[in-house]
Amino acid sequence: MTLTELRYVVALAQERHFGRAAQKCFVTQPTLSLALAKLEDELGVRLFERNKNEVLVTPMGEGIVDQARRVLDEVAKIPALARAAQDQLAGALRLGVIPTIGPYLLPELVPILRRRAPQMPLMIEENFTGNLVPMLRDGEIDAAIIALPFSVPGVTVRTLYEEPFSVVVPEGHAWARKKRVRPEELGGENLLVLNAGHCFRDQVLEACPGQGNTANPESRPGSSLETIRNMVASGLGVSVLPATALQPRYGNALVKEVPFVAPAPSRKVAIASRTSFPRPQAVDAVAEAILEVKLPCLRKVRA
Repeated sequence: MTLTELRYVVALAQERHFGRAAQKCFVTQPTLSLALAKLEDELGVRLFERNKNEVLVTPMGEGIVDQARRVLDEVAKIPALARAAQDQLAGALRLGVIPTIGPYLLPELVPILRRRAPQMPLMIEENFTGNLVPMLRDGEIDAAIIALPFSVPGVTVRTLYEEPFSVVVPEGHAWARKKRVRPEELGGENLLVLNAGHCFRDQVLEACPGQGNTANPESRPGSSLETIRNMVASGLGVSVLPATALQPRYGNALVKEVPFVAPAPSRKVAIASRTSFPRPQAVDAVAEAILEVKLPCLRKVRA
């Protein structure tokens, strides 16, 4: 059975006349008749009733004609899909992002990307770096916005920006009016950190000597930066937040920001994608949209 034979079946069912069906398929009538007879022999059923004046589709043939139409409709979509594939900015992009970046970067990124690539909506997967790695490697997501270091075989990484960290303390804390804090000073404070699994937790503990464990065993780790911020506001301790989480829109009157002394601890943020991913222009569009984000707290890194 071939696609050509299925086209003959559909044409004859439509025209109900061998001559007209042959003309529609740009073949001779004997060619069409022989092909359909061969197909009927192969299937072991009669598809058409033939007489001098008209061709009728048999009851068994009706189902086969319907299926042939569906097959040909699906086949016709293939060139359209191929044409769409030539436009790498057409179609959804599955983007992973870690929880300490997504809530603060995405509200700035999405409007820019919609303007740059209006036919490329983002399907967003917010997850830990450790979970995004196998998803990226196995093709469950197309790209991921992560914090460095990040090294996975077969994955290309492009650094986008660097953002500094700052200390946050509750209103009334002795440091609330302080101009700068040294990282080692946090060793004597109850430092509130994220749950294990967040790479930002590890970066904070590495940046603050003497904080291998939180000072107060009664304080539980936070599940998100917003949870941490509210724990600080309640007076439970101090913490460290990245610059994007300290934008005015996320401010809390009960929390005061105190910068680190220079050079402040920071993290570098990058976009990662499989080297074999067939839509590199889509990844580039996301990267360039991120670089267009206008947040003075970020130090952009252009390739």
